[in-house]
Amino acid sequence: MKIGTYFAYWEKEWDADFFPYISKVAGLGFDILEISGGGLADLPDEKAIALGQEAKRYGIMLTACIGLPKQYDVSSCDENVRRNGIAYMKRIMDKMDLADIRQIGGIIYAYWPVDYSLPVEKETARKISIESVRELADYAKTKKITLTLETVNRFEQYLFNDAKEATQFVKDVDRENVKVMLDSFHMNIEEDSFYDAILETRGYLGHFHVGEANRKVPGKGRLPWKEMSRALHEIGYDGTVVMEPFVCMGGGVGADIKVWRDLSDHADAAKLDADIAESCRFCKEVFG
Repeated sequence: MKIGTYFAYWEKEWDADFFPYISKVAGLGFDILEISGGGLADLPDEKAIALGQEAKRYGIMLTACIGLPKQYDVSSCDENVRRNGIAYMKRIMDKMDLADIRQIGGIIYAYWPVDYSLPVEKETARKISIESVRELADYAKTKKITLTLETVNRFEQYLFNDAKEATQFVKDVDRENVKVMLDSFHMNIEEDSFYDAILETRGYLGHFHVGEANRKVPGKGRLPWKEMSRALHEIGYDGTVVMEPFVCMGGGVGADIKVWRDLSDHADAAKLDADIAESCRFCKEVFG
């Protein structure tokens, strides 16, 4: 398995300059840097190409992740909103192609975070979402891109919240380049068993996000990492494992993730780097 991290561990805004993080994560021992899909959407073509070249220079694989904003909800009953969402995702995939990024995950089947002041019409939204994801998958296939649909907790989305629902959704989409993404943070809320949940996704798992129950780096909490590793090896998973820690308050990232207290023990930049490098070694040992 290849081990990576999300750029937002260090950032307070989603739309950031990703270039410095390529050499940083390479120096910290990672194989993958995951970046924000939204940050790619308006990136000039020449910068997207340069981003891919920089990643190759350091031997780093790039992946992308996004929770679609409400105005781009591809599960919306409003056809204009749905079409705008599809166009937005296609624009992101065009930039991914230039940067040689072949995988994007997250809430790319609806929008995030969900607005529960509005009525929930799950079955209607599900049908619309499946139609949209099929169209996106067909476009992605022309660029050799895989879509990984993130399974998140009930407080952030409602279309699917556990491995069983997610796997059935992907089966219903019925496209070979659409996979399930699991996330240990969300699994800790929704699943009865980490082991059983991973086994549920056999043949359909395409990406795995890792982080502790409070969103600290893996290895600093109580989650059953060896149990997860055993299940991943049992289903023959040999794909991407990306940590998604959020420990600092402030900015759009802190607000969206709901980080209302410092989780870093007031770490400075050097300590943040040391903590995540240690977690990288931990993940390579556990998942290797």
